[in-house]
Amino acid sequence: MSASSSVLQAVLFDHDGTLVDSEPVHLLLWQEVLEPLGVHLDTDTYRVHHAGMPTPANAHALVQRYGMAVTAAELSEAKHEATVRWLAQQPFPLMRHTREVLRRLREAGVRLAIVTGAEGAGAQRTLQGHGLEGWFDTVVSGDDVQRSKPAPEGYQLALARLGLPPEACVAVEDTETGLRAAAEAGLRALAVPHALSAHQDLSRAHRRFDNLAQVADWLLPQARPVR
Repeated sequence: MSASSSVLQAVLFDHDGTLVDSEPVHLLLWQEVLEPLGVHLDTDTYRVHHAGMPTPANAHALVQRYGMAVTAAELSEAKHEATVRWLAQQPFPLMRHTREVLRRLREAGVRLAIVTGAEGAGAQRTLQGHGLEGWFDTVVSGDDVQRSKPAPEGYQLALARLGLPPEACVAVEDTETGLRAAAEAGLRALAVPHALSAHQDLSRAHRRFDNLAQVADWLLPQARPVR
């Protein structure tokens, strides 16, 4: 962020693949749902076509690609139920450095938000399961908007709830889909890709980092306590 830009007041984090290492879990759950339908979804296909996409969009794409005798709505519901069962046993594991980075930002007075294109239950389970309740000013999920990522509505709603302009905030994302949503909301976005998203077009990112600790190191000099 340049010297002429607003001082950083809030960081808006994506959830899946950014705060939590959930993409391998989502792949396994999709495989669980698709195998009885005679479809094997391999890692490369998921990586290229499905990583970072909301469940309804993935369900539609899968039905189209494999010509399955189910509707996209039925497939989406089956994936939802599989995810609910998995999360009933444990939350998604945190990405490396997540807790440390959130703590550092909070101690610097930076406000935090989650903006996920997925259902809100996953993010809420993360907060409850990892003792992070109360750490975020707001959580916006795909349940809260009519059009999820790559549409910008989730980020726009988060900015409205925070009462901040996009110039005072930064988004952190792991996929092309999320970066597009953030950019269309007027936000600068930082990319922290992982093995399932590193191949994507991340050109909308203002900067690219290897992990969240690097993100915090870059952001903290730009922050000031919110008064």
